[in-house]
Amino acid sequence: MTEQNTRSGIALMLFTTFVFACQDALSRHLAGTYNVWMVVMIRYWFFAAFVLVIARRNAGSIRAAAKTRQPLIQSFRGALLALEVCVMVLGFTYLGIIESQAVFICYPLIIAALSGPVLGEKVGWRRWSAIGVGFIGVMVILQPGIGVFAPAAILPLISAVMFAGYGLANRYVARKDSAATSFFWTGTVGAAVMTVIGIWFWEPMIASDWAWMSLLCVTGVLGHFTLIKAYELAEASAVQPFAYFQLAFGAMVAIPVFGETIRLNVALGAALIIGAGLFTFWRERHQR
Repeated sequence: MTEQNTRSGIALMLFTTFVFACQDALSRHLAGTYNVWMVVMIRYWFFAAFVLVIARRNAGSIRAAAKTRQPLIQSFRGALLALEVCVMVLGFTYLGIIESQAVFICYPLIIAALSGPVLGEKVGWRRWSAIGVGFIGVMVILQPGIGVFAPAAILPLISAVMFAGYGLANRYVARKDSAATSFFWTGTVGAAVMTVIGIWFWEPMIASDWAWMSLLCVTGVLGHFTLIKAYELAEASAVQPFAYFQLAFGAMVAIPVFGETIRLNVALGAALIIGAGLFTFWRERHQR
């Protein structure tokens, strides 16, 4: 892996986080008018079509991409990601993008905490300390002991737990299946699950919002494509820390477009989470 490839991978990851921040803004806009289930369902239809094209190109055929010895866990992870997206979009509508993302970015710490009991990986005291600091950051953001705690405040935390479960499932299936196979199951199962649920919540959409929906689908596909390319060019441990820039890009969109603000406790909590997350990435890379 050359230094130039690593730099290109980091640049692509930064671009990806910007695209995903735009996707979050589009999701919040549409979910504020239409049912979340329907919005995510249409997004997944477009994503599934993209997955089929990529799977065929990388695996040689759709049948080859679909071949797996662990269909149950592949189906579980595909369904889990689709439902996680719904929970996160709900968080955007109730809490806004900034606060939702500030809590959601703790998911690498949840993966680190569960990698021991779930995957049998060794987690030393340094990483456990970082995990503890990160969750203090989550509590600083949520402020559960101050005033009346809003139940909606835990939506991004639930989303983070679900995404961490998806991440752990990715590591598990990667022991036997290729990335093309996992990507195929992610898109097709997710689209199937969202169709079964979302079709019951269909409602008419005006022409201008179909334009926004089309843009949402395009940003979703573009973001996943550039994310794949980033991981192809550089090691995950090199590019993953730059995913935290999504919080900054999200704020750059949410503040002028939706009038959101960055409260002091959110900034402090996010700083603790990011610092702890960067330390866990560094420890994993150092140990390897």
